[in-house]
Amino acid sequence: MVGLFTAHTSTTSTSKRRKLQHLATVTATTTVAALSLFLGGCSAGHTAVQTGRVASDDSAVIALTAAPATLDFTKSGGAAIPQALIGNVYEGLVRISSQGDIEPQLATSWDLSPDRTTYTFHLRKGVHFSNGDEFTADTAKFSIDRVKSDAWTNGLKSGMKPVTRTQAVDKYTLAVTLSAPSNGWLWSMGTLIGAQMTPHGVDNLATKPVGTGPFTVDEYKVGRFLTLTANKSYWGRQSATRHVALRYMTDSTATANALRSGDVDAIVGMDAPEMVSSFRDNNRYAVDVGTTTGKVLLTMNNKRAPFNDVRVRRAVMYAINRQAVIDTAWGGFGEDTGGVPAPPTDPWSYHSTEYPYDPDRARELLSEAGVHDVDITFTVPARAYATNAAELIISELEDVGIHAHIESQEFPAVWLSQTLTQHDYDVSIIEHAEARDIPTLFGNPDYYLGYDDEQTRTLLSAADAAPPDEYAPLMRKAVDRIMNQAGANTIFIYPNIVVRDKDLTGIPTTIAGQGLELAGISRTHHSTARSES
Repeated sequence: MVGLFTAHTSTTSTSKRRKLQHLATVTATTTVAALSLFLGGCSAGHTAVQTGRVASDDSAVIALTAAPATLDFTKSGGAAIPQALIGNVYEGLVRISSQGDIEPQLATSWDLSPDRTTYTFHLRKGVHFSNGDEFTADTAKFSIDRVKSDAWTNGLKSGMKPVTRTQAVDKYTLAVTLSAPSNGWLWSMGTLIGAQMTPHGVDNLATKPVGTGPFTVDEYKVGRFLTLTANKSYWGRQSATRHVALRYMTDSTATANALRSGDVDAIVGMDAPEMVSSFRDNNRYAVDVGTTTGKVLLTMNNKRAPFNDVRVRRAVMYAINRQAVIDTAWGGFGEDTGGVPAPPTDPWSYHSTEYPYDPDRARELLSEAGVHDVDITFTVPARAYATNAAELIISELEDVGIHAHIESQEFPAVWLSQTLTQHDYDVSIIEHAEARDIPTLFGNPDYYLGYDDEQTRTLLSAADAAPPDEYAPLMRKAVDRIMNQAGANTIFIYPNIVVRDKDLTGIPTTIAGQGLELAGISRTHHSTARSES
């Protein structure tokens, strides 16, 4: 699966700014829909702030780039839905920390049978879904069983394949039996497939998700914004910020202006790195840069000539100066792993020296393969990082005798249909945002990369079934094999550039899982309305 992470301010005076009761949209220009925030008090009606807003201690507006087309990740792919919902609306039996570790969440602990096939989860008591239903072993069983049913069509459901049986041992004890030991399964339970749901809350997942998390969905406008309100009945620590709006903006200039004018409080996953310096030079803002699980892959169709020859794929690895692409296309932000398809939060991540920038070696390999002055099509999704990177990559490929012609594709619809689904491409570039997706990318020969290597599949299977202390070393061997076979070229690990008001803290920077957890956001002091000339 593929994902992307991704006016003037006028105010109306009011003394009743304790609660933000509603968020709506008003059209400010043809390209930017400005949010109106309605501020209310105990006994008064709504007071509208037209094209901007008054910042308050209990509200925050976060700008993001990629908008979810629906809130139902059981049927739709992409990173935008879990980014908004996992850890905020939905929770799992376990969660993934920012360091990539598995931590208890709705399960306080678990036991593993001697044969490592049965997990017995001890569930947290006193937890309720936002519709009032109690979280129990029965709802946990329902959630896992539903992933395996036809109700789920999201391809990530394959992560639940190891499960053969679920049993509610008692009200707060759940037993899950696997067909074989699996190191990856428990980790995947911290992703969207482990989201806990109630049978009475799945009828309208596209617009009204029901979970146990610290927030509930208040309002959702497709492609525009999603507003979240703190869940008053939340079992854990209440969010310091009672109301959070996720505002989806595709124009980077408009997004930057919205932060400057006070229309938003922060930009997460800023996709205009060239603007970062202007915010760093202003002491009203803070810039934080972390890493994500996003791997910007230069994918080669392993089943189509000339890339069905490993020598040609290796030539492409040598032909591209990855750090130069990072510096030129993304302002120096992003990490070069030497082509390794694993972010630093994965325990098998490392920097490879196998393919340094060496155009002469690339030409030698192409000559050995009998490939001279070959013409290919480079399908490039209409995303800033992809189009910027493609310009330099094309010139580097041209330098070694591969003539690439750009075919720009609308994203997500056209790219997902033609490149991902139909496998109709020669070379492409895309950010694969899903965490720990090496088995998906390189363990399935029917995936769009067409990478078909029995030795890799054997290593991946052995790693998954190995004792926990052998998991990472075996995964490292699988990655070594993938690099040797040049399955794809990871140009860089996508950075998480966060630009924020300096007094707004707690926005996650390094993200190892799928969700942008918002409950930790708070202000160091009360903000007031502001404008910039």
